[in-house]
Amino acid sequence: MAEECVSLPKDPECSGTSTAETPTLKDLEQLLNTGRPSCNHADEVWPNLFLGDLVMAHNRFGLWKMGISHVLNAAHGKIFCQGSHKFYGTTIEYYGVPAFDLPDFDMTPYFYPAAEFIHKALNTPRGKILVHCAVGISRSSSLVLAYLMIYHRFSLLKAIQAVKERRWIFPNRGFLKQLRNLDLQLSK
Repeated sequence: MAEECVSLPKDPECSGTSTAETPTLKDLEQLLNTGRPSCNHADEVWPNLFLGDLVMAHNRFGLWKMGISHVLNAAHGKIFCQGSHKFYGTTIEYYGVPAFDLPDFDMTPYFYPAAEFIHKALNTPRGKILVHCAVGISRSSSLVLAYLMIYHRFSLLKAIQAVKERRWIFPNRGFLKQLRNLDLQLSK
């Protein structure tokens, strides 16, 4: 996939200056606002990596039909997102991240463990993974973006563009700031 040339202005009020690879929060939000919202319960955003919502996550028959072998729940223990090893049984490996979709929630402690779980799933023979939260737009997409940045060395901008080709996403401003910081750390 060819990376688009993006001209981004400097904006001191949006978490620093912009570079070609590390845009400001405002610029990222403008990019995320483009495209049409997805109406699917799950979309394949990377080979064998599906990003979805709680409806798909609670449909064990649908997961079986899709061949899902792993589930990463980015809203573990939250209302309506009560997934667990017991719910999925022995056919699906489960990992839960107890994240709140709030800008002040610190998602950074989960970036590397979640990325490792996704990587392990995708390197399992016939492995397919569903990464979900309640709606599949903020918490789960943040973890998928972190995976692409950590394991595929994508910049945050490139990761957003890759996922947005398949699904509309919109991590909250706090998660975007944390992902931007990850981007800066990984680019050193």
